[in-house]
This record gives sequence, C-alpha cells and structure tokens, in this order.
Amino acid sequence: MDQRFYVDESNVWFKAESGWPQEVPKNIDFPRMTLGEMFDETANQHLNDRLGWFLDSWMTYGEMKGHIDALATAFHNHGLRKGDVMALLLPNSFQYIMCYFACAKLGIIISGVNPTYKPGEILHQLKTVNAKGLVVLDALYATAIEPIISQSGVEFLVHTNVADFLPPIKQVLGKLLKKIPAGPVPRHSIALKALLKTRPNVPQVEINPEEDTATYIMTGGTTGVPKAAVLTHFNCVSNVVQSLAWLYELKPGLCNLAILPFYHSFAMTTILNITVRAGGWMMIFPRPPAMDELCHRVATLGEDQNTIFLGAEILFQKMADYMEANPGKYDLSNKLLHCISGAGPLHRPVQEKFERLTNAKLVEGYGLTEASPVVSAGQFYGEREIGTIGLPFPGTDWKLMDTETTTHQVEPGEENIGELCIAGPQVMKGYLNRPAETADTIREMDGKLWLLTGDLGFINEKGSVTLRDRKKQLIKYKGYSVFPKEVEELVGGHPMVNEVAVHGLPDPEAGEIIKAWVVLRADSKGKVTPEEMIAWAKENMTHYKVPRHIEFIEDIPKTPVGKVLRRELAEADPIYKKYKGA
Repeated sequence: MDQRFYVDESNVWFKAESGWPQEVPKNIDFPRMTLGEMFDETANQHLNDRLGWFLDSWMTYGEMKGHIDALATAFHNHGLRKGDVMALLLPNSFQYIMCYFACAKLGIIISGVNPTYKPGEILHQLKTVNAKGLVVLDALYATAIEPIISQSGVEFLVHTNVADFLPPIKQVLGKLLKKIPAGPVPRHSIALKALLKTRPNVPQVEINPEEDTATYIMTGGTTGVPKAAVLTHFNCVSNVVQSLAWLYELKPGLCNLAILPFYHSFAMTTILNITVRAGGWMMIFPRPPAMDELCHRVATLGEDQNTIFLGAEILFQKMADYMEANPGKYDLSNKLLHCISGAGPLHRPVQEKFERLTNAKLVEGYGLTEASPVVSAGQFYGEREIGTIGLPFPGTDWKLMDTETTTHQVEPGEENIGELCIAGPQVMKGYLNRPAETADTIREMDGKLWLLTGDLGFINEKGSVTLRDRKKQLIKYKGYSVFPKEVEELVGGHPMVNEVAVHGLPDPEAGEIIKAWVVLRADSKGKVTPEEMIAWAKENMTHYKVPRHIEFIEDIPKTPVGKVLRRELAEADPIYKKYKGA
C-alpha cells in the first residue's frame, strides 16, 4: 500500500482507541507450509474436537485425519504422484474435505468442479487441467461424466455416495425410503469407502510451498472462456493467515456456516481452510438450505458459540427477508459474530436490514480467484465506510493505476478513476498454460509482482477503495461469476443461431440477470421463439448461465474492427433504462 494512504505511520491499521478491541497489523509473517502440514498442525492439537457436522453426523479432527492419511496412502498406492491432478466433482461434504487434504499431502493438485456443470463444461475443465484422477458423486456419474469420460483423459476414477458417512441405520432407512440420491457407476470405478480401508502409511513428499501448485481453480480472468488460475500452497495458506488476522476475534471451536460451495475459491479459503487453521468446525450443507432450516440451526447453537457466516449478498438478503416475514420465530441475536458478503457488491439496504434483524455485523469483502481470493474487507468496528471494499488485508499492497496504459498511479478522489492493482503473498503464479494472458494480468512494478484486477474505482484519503465498474465484463448473478463470452459460445451452439451477444442487466434480487441478443440464421427466422431457445439453454447449460431474456435482433452492433458493443445493447434495453431511471 502506498505510504500516503496509511492511517498512520505505525504497523497497524486500527488502534484500540479508534473503536477496535485489538490492534490489526498491516504486515505479518507468513508461514512456509503446505496445506497438508496446516491440517496436521491443527488436527494434532484438536484430535478429539469436532471438525464438522454433515447430514446430522459429526466428525472429529482425529477421525478426519485418519481418513485423510488412509486416502493419501491409497492414492499413492494407485500410482498418483506429485504434480498429478485430481478433479473433485462433489458437493460440500466430508468426502470433499478428506480428498482435498489427502491430495495436498502428496503434492497432487486439486481442481474442484461445479456439480451443476453440464458434461461439456466438465470436459472443458478436465482437459484444461489435464486431470488424471476424478472423484465423483455416484448420483452424478450417469448424467455428468458417462457422456464425456472417454474423451477426458481420466485414468483413475473414484466414486462415493453422499450418505457414506451416515450411521449405518440411517443409510439403510434412507435408501429404503429413497431419500438418498444414488446412481450407477462403471465396474472399474473404485469406491472411496474401499480406499479408506487402506492402512495409513503416507509417503514423505518434498513440496516447496512457494513454488508447488496446490490447486487449479477455474476463472474467467480478465477476458474469455474460463481458464485455470495456478495457486500455490503458500498462496492458499497466506490468504488464510491474512483472513484470520482480520477476523482476530475467532477462537478454537468456532462454527463456520459452510453454504458456499467448496470448489469456489471464496469458500475454499474462508470456510474450509480458515476453519481448519483456527481449529473450528463447519456446519456443512451439500446445497443451500431452506431459510427456515438455516435459521433454526443457527438459533439453537450454544450461547458461547462463536459463529461466522460468509456468503453472497443474496444469502443475507434471504435471511433478513425470512426474519422479517416471521417475527419472533427465531432469535438470532448474538448468534452470528461476523458476517462477510462477497462475490459481488453489498448494498446498504441489505446490510442495514440484516444487521437490524440479526444483531450481527455484516461487511463487504473483495477478492478474485487470482488472489486466492481475498484482498480486502470492511471494518467490523469503529467508523465503517459503507459502499467501499474496505482496506487491504495484512501483507497486501494496492494502488490504482491509470486505465489507459497502467503506467502511473492515480491520486485519491472520486473523480480519479483507476484500475485496482494488488500485490501480496496471495497472488497466483499465473494462468495454466496461458503465458500471454498471464503477462497481461501480472506485471512487475517497483520490484513487486502486481495483479491487474480489471476492476475500476477510486481511492479516498484513508486508503479505502470504492469500485465503479469492471474492465472485464463479468456478470454477477446471485454471487456467481458468469462470463459473457462463454454464454455466447454456448448459446451459439444452437443450430438456428448465427450471432449472439450477452450482457448483464441490473436486477434488485439477483444483482444482475443475463440477456442474450440473438441474430438467427436466415433460414431459421420464424421457426423458433425466444422462449423455446431459453428452454433449450436450460437443457444444455448450468442454471446460472441460462439467459433470463433472449431477444431476436437483425444485427449486432460492432466497432469498425469488429468488436461487439455489448454495452450499447444493454444501455438501450428497457430493463436497463428503467433501473437507471432513464
């Protein structure tokens, strides 16, 4: 961070006299350790403490450590080695956690896959990261993997059932009542439960935390179809340490509501890894729960239970709406210690309503996959600046550079818009096998490597940043990042489509909704309706990428060099005009 933006010249952001119970350092030391070492360090101190709750079952750190070591041994025995890639097509579950840390101990690179992806989307990821192994939920195999397994390059296939760790009587009853989803798998697939019978004998693998990759996470980056961000063990562990410095009130035994999906960088760091590092436990949901269930479970937590809740704005809005519609049903006062909204902007009405009804503190966080992903967050105490993304986490530098050449730093002030650039231990090594795009995104300045975020905004005299727009035209739908180019390619796969342009439109509930402007082939006009094309999209695309609206037009506006003017289409749309008051 540039010295002129410091609150003072000391090494702390906030002092006790300004409202914080404790000083928060600007700079801290980051351990050179792997994710596997991080897990073992905590587990050895908390063997009998609970690590997670899932489907009414509990697991301790000691039990999880036993499973992780058995699984790591089994993976090694089956020929997986450091540098190989293991894809995880799993919902939030005990199985995801044990696979994640078992791979980390061996230097196997983890790549989580969105369970709602369609086969073509999964194939793209498996081939991008060159996955050698795949762990899949049996209920997903037939529809998601069987159509593409022969093209994927996957050599080692493992399956598991969502209820594998339920008590036996619940497994039997669940299957009899057909409440547990299951599905067929091929004969060569190995059951995860069978691998867990392996006698633990984890080999010693030399892993350099600063150089060796821990995970490949798919991201759109600044442009284009999703690609893999390369995050090292040092990146991931450092971001956990940074986050815990900000959330310094957390104590061992904390509860973290695990609703965000683990395959996403936000959940990987702020739920999975933070909880393990802090010696807490996760309330794990395989899919977002109904608000009545969530509020009930939070309300019944013990009086001394430290609980944190991290999610997209839509989750906090839904909880506030539920509490308002059901006054007195659940008392959440003092149940939630800290809440952070990410994956998109937090709007003041949502924040104020949520805080009023839950008596919790809710702030906005900012990050991106390329930064593991957390960069900054708002203050929980003292003077809070609503509408900003707060201040950078300890060890993180940021500055705003001119938007044309990114060669000079812009001055503070609302009129001075620049591109946010960050440096710190959480910044990725680059994009997998994309040297040109890596060079466009990471640049050396002042002896440091800076990540050019593509996000535009201004900085105030205190150092807080307010974002105004995005260079990258990501659409933020209910916290999901949707890449216009990818949606254009998917919609363009319809046999009657000639051209397509996609842009987000403002929406009070979702943040943004997706609209596609389509030029039909000359021989297809009158043969398909927008509604029929949306129905086709629902069959061929994961739910959050499906356009809410499709409009047939004669021509798509372009610049003289052929660049599609997506924003011009959006600004002329009635929904956009209504929202902006035009």
